[in-house]
Amino acid sequence: MGVAYKDYYKLLGVERSASRDEIARAYKKLARKYHPDLNPGDKTAEEKFKDINEAYEVLKDDEKRRMYDQLGSNWKDGQQFTGGPGFENFHFNFNGAQGGFGGANSDFFEALFGQMGRGGFGGQSDPFGAFGGFGGPRSRRGSDVEAEIEITLEEARRGGSKQVTLSGAGGPSNLQIRIPAGIRDGGKLRLRGKGNPGTPAGDLYLTIRYAKHPVFRVDGEDVTCEVSLKPWEAVFGVKKRVPTLDGPVDMNIPAGSGSGRRLRLRGRGLGPDGKRGDEYAEISISIPRPEELTEEQTRLWKALAGQH
Repeated sequence: MGVAYKDYYKLLGVERSASRDEIARAYKKLARKYHPDLNPGDKTAEEKFKDINEAYEVLKDDEKRRMYDQLGSNWKDGQQFTGGPGFENFHFNFNGAQGGFGGANSDFFEALFGQMGRGGFGGQSDPFGAFGGFGGPRSRRGSDVEAEIEITLEEARRGGSKQVTLSGAGGPSNLQIRIPAGIRDGGKLRLRGKGNPGTPAGDLYLTIRYAKHPVFRVDGEDVTCEVSLKPWEAVFGVKKRVPTLDGPVDMNIPAGSGSGRRLRLRGRGLGPDGKRGDEYAEISISIPRPEELTEEQTRLWKALAGQH
């Protein structure tokens, strides 16, 4: 039985001495590049994405990385590495080939961590004799899970309880989560013990994404809405009802406000209380179509234009 060796450091493009932060940065850069959503139908990119996820799963964990590095001193191209008792019929074929990636873990990942995490093969504890401190039966921690959820701008502003449905191997599951008031787009929520099963279970990391809003555009912590004025309102000024994330407010539009002018409402944007961004009301001029005008209105528009 052969298991193809994968050089996790090479997959992520980092040195073996790389820090955890360097590994995380390299992983994020590659994950964005090869994510299946950005490469639809590209099987090569999909396999690459799975490989870098596998590599990061090991190298981000100090215990797994230490085990990987210790066994790594025995890895030679074409060399067969055979363990001690309990591994008589189990060989690691380190021929440099890139193996498949099935389910959550590849054969190599499972061989190195999955079986040892359950106390070894054939009931043997630490059959390699190479991992001091890892002898005896061990429970295997469930892996962490990452997912994205969309929330409305109003939910981001106010926070509160929200029910989300997540799909998994065991089917959809409903979770009641707490949204902190003022959470930013891209913010993360950690739900302990809600990841993949194990002892203990892994954690669930939810990345917050703002849903597209019918009224507001978002720029960081600022929001912008459009306020439509009739020509005479723009000329003479008007008090206008303007929407905000906290409900509509009356706003005085100065006379002579042209299309594209932005008026600021301080502290009406996104973010936690005391550090909220601003809201901008962007003026647009609504011009009536000729067929919408009465005869009197048409006469007045022509007079305004100097026509008779």
